[in-house]
Amino acid sequence: MKLIVDSACDLSLSYLEEHNVIVVPLSVIVDDKEYMDMFEIKNDQIYALIKEGKHPRTSQVPLDKFDTAFRKLAAEGESALYIALSSDLSGTYQAAVLAGSQVREEYPDFNLRIIDSRQASLGIGLMVREAIQMIEDGFDAEVISERITFMADNVTSIFTVEDLNYLAEGGRLSKSSAFLGGLLNIHPLLEVVDGKLEAQEKFRGRKRVLNRMYDRLSEATHMNEQTVLIVHTNDFETVNEMKKHIEAEFGPKEVIDYPIGAVIAAHTGIGTLGLFFMNQYK
Repeated sequence: MKLIVDSACDLSLSYLEEHNVIVVPLSVIVDDKEYMDMFEIKNDQIYALIKEGKHPRTSQVPLDKFDTAFRKLAAEGESALYIALSSDLSGTYQAAVLAGSQVREEYPDFNLRIIDSRQASLGIGLMVREAIQMIEDGFDAEVISERITFMADNVTSIFTVEDLNYLAEGGRLSKSSAFLGGLLNIHPLLEVVDGKLEAQEKFRGRKRVLNRMYDRLSEATHMNEQTVLIVHTNDFETVNEMKKHIEAEFGPKEVIDYPIGAVIAAHTGIGTLGLFFMNQYK
């Protein structure tokens, strides 16, 4: 079975290619020029553009890219699993479903499974890493799909951001609240809930919001068996402190960090930190 992901999973392209994962990229648009995420624009480039005052936009994976990928696999007699960016955050999932239906008209036996992750960033990344391991361990498609569906219901994805203006631009905060929050050093705790990014709580200062994120991590089960993921915009000092604290206090199997991808960074800005784990692990 071939695994397909979109670039919003925020895992590194080198890691995905190493494990033979097919990547369908979303697009990032800067000054009316469109770039394929991961392939034509890199994380450091988007961070630099944001620091220059640019406000990138993003676009979903077009239907024709799915059609091409699915049709090639169908012609080769391959089965496939696509783990999609939340359908409430992008039209990418719907495009994949439509493309799959079209390809099945020509290849009715094409075994394609499409799972709405109801997540973003490394919330998807956790599922992708699990699916890779299960494929390499020889599990069949049904068992893998059941596991990923379970994870979609049990992954916790929590974020905080430095620049509230990006939340205002995305309609999750008023411009006046963003301005006032900036003056007061407000750091929101954001969470992907039922596929949507929602503001949960507000804190004065980054230290307080990070402590709340650790509180949420303390509620997770079987932490010694879990991989915890951290996403960031090259804030390595903070990330190293987070990793040391999490390893000492919670004892997970491992803690791995990745730079946030261009698509997610375009919506959250520089200074974003995210923590990803399973609230119920089995």
